[in-house]
Amino acid sequence: MNEIQHSTISVLAPSIPNRNALILPGGGLRVAYQAGAVQALYDAGLRFSYLGASSSGTLNLAALLSGVWPSELCRRWRELPVRPLAAAFGLPWREDGADFDKIERALFAPLGIDIAHLRQAQGVEARFMIGDAQAKSVFPMPPEAMTRELLLGAASLPFLTPPLSQNGWLWTDAAWLRECDLQAAVRSGANRLWVVWSHGGALRLDTGLLDHYMQMIEMSMIARLKAELDAIAEINTRIAAGEAPFGYCEPIEVTLITPEQPLPRDPDFLSGRIDAAALIAYGYRDARRVFMRGAPSPLDDRATTLREPSEGLRFREVMRGRICFGETDPERGYASEAAMPVSLHGVIDIGDTAAFVADPAHEGELSGHLEAHRLGGWLPATSGRFGLFTPSGEAGLYHMLYGMNILIEGRSYYFDGRKQVRIAAPWQLWRATTTLYVQLREGNANGAVVAAGQLHLGAKELFDLLSTLQAVGCRSRLARWRSLWRFLRVFSSELIRIYVLRRG
Repeated sequence: MNEIQHSTISVLAPSIPNRNALILPGGGLRVAYQAGAVQALYDAGLRFSYLGASSSGTLNLAALLSGVWPSELCRRWRELPVRPLAAAFGLPWREDGADFDKIERALFAPLGIDIAHLRQAQGVEARFMIGDAQAKSVFPMPPEAMTRELLLGAASLPFLTPPLSQNGWLWTDAAWLRECDLQAAVRSGANRLWVVWSHGGALRLDTGLLDHYMQMIEMSMIARLKAELDAIAEINTRIAAGEAPFGYCEPIEVTLITPEQPLPRDPDFLSGRIDAAALIAYGYRDARRVFMRGAPSPLDDRATTLREPSEGLRFREVMRGRICFGETDPERGYASEAAMPVSLHGVIDIGDTAAFVADPAHEGELSGHLEAHRLGGWLPATSGRFGLFTPSGEAGLYHMLYGMNILIEGRSYYFDGRKQVRIAAPWQLWRATTTLYVQLREGNANGAVVAAGQLHLGAKELFDLLSTLQAVGCRSRLARWRSLWRFLRVFSSELIRIYVLRRG
């Protein structure tokens, strides 16, 4: 649903009050990740009687309480202009820091935030966690008390923005104090807590000034989160012993939705090395993975420790074309008058370029969305697979694979896309490497074909792809060049083998 709800009943409110809580801590502009995660939980049927947020997570909470549906929030993040954001926060660095009026213009209206509307929100108990700069504590502000100044203050991260004054009182980001207040949700009666955590938890420290500053914030936030998890574990121990602390007779469950590896930080977002669409895709994928796991997070260090990244690679790719339902042949489907426009917005992650090169299938992970407005708009992938010159089983034929599990109106489908690269004359290279033959299958990769067509990578999209090619998980400039060189070497050498040397 791509509209703003005009009713004051929260879009996440259950029809009957429950004991579910949704917690949205901060994470800078990485909280676009939260939008994807919230949509995945909403699509899975979860509703919440308690909502809490802090730092930049308050922006998402404010939008949701303003009547913005989860899918609409994702759309707004995808379309959010980046340049006004950088200027609003005083970047490149300015001595006078951020401009709150510009921050409001850059974020409030584009995200659908309406202070008057959110102050009337009903159907949920909600709290905005804001730092009280004078009392050195966190104040849980209810929606009816929120103002423009309080919301801006809640996201005014020290170093980039000063505290914001209202009626002579200073309000600031709660990041250094208590980023994730699970106890407030417990006190409200919730016993199933869902936390969308977009902060890093890497084992190694970065050396750049801004990266080091962000990592210090993350360390502080994770330490506070661990203390919250310890407190809930202690409550559960008492419940197991027959006590009823705070009236609880059943254990409290905490489910953390986190990426498996640290997300890119704000400088990557503001410079275009990552975009909101990619972060949303990651959020949806991770939330769906955690939901399907069907078990809460352990209340110990395992909940917050992410996998240390190897020297890898990331790039984004957009292909556009048409598919037709009722056709099984991609060429006929693309040519059919009944075909509908479809675009693939993909994020390819190669976690370890050395392992990728050594693997004969050259496989990585594909996240992203299908843009198909006749099918409901942006259809997020729950999981995906990428392959580069993967052997097809037929002599002389190799595939570039783009496979994604997607949901259409609640039903599972598999997007099966293949670029067919076969031994041929060099002038056939462009068409082979830019034409994706698509079959949409019911259920999974082995399901019946219900639609077929073609997508194409245009010259502009190719240049856009190259501009997003980025080494990740690298600790030095040499390591970055090494990761890029490994990928480009295998790509170019395979093309030379197939189209110049014509060897299988």
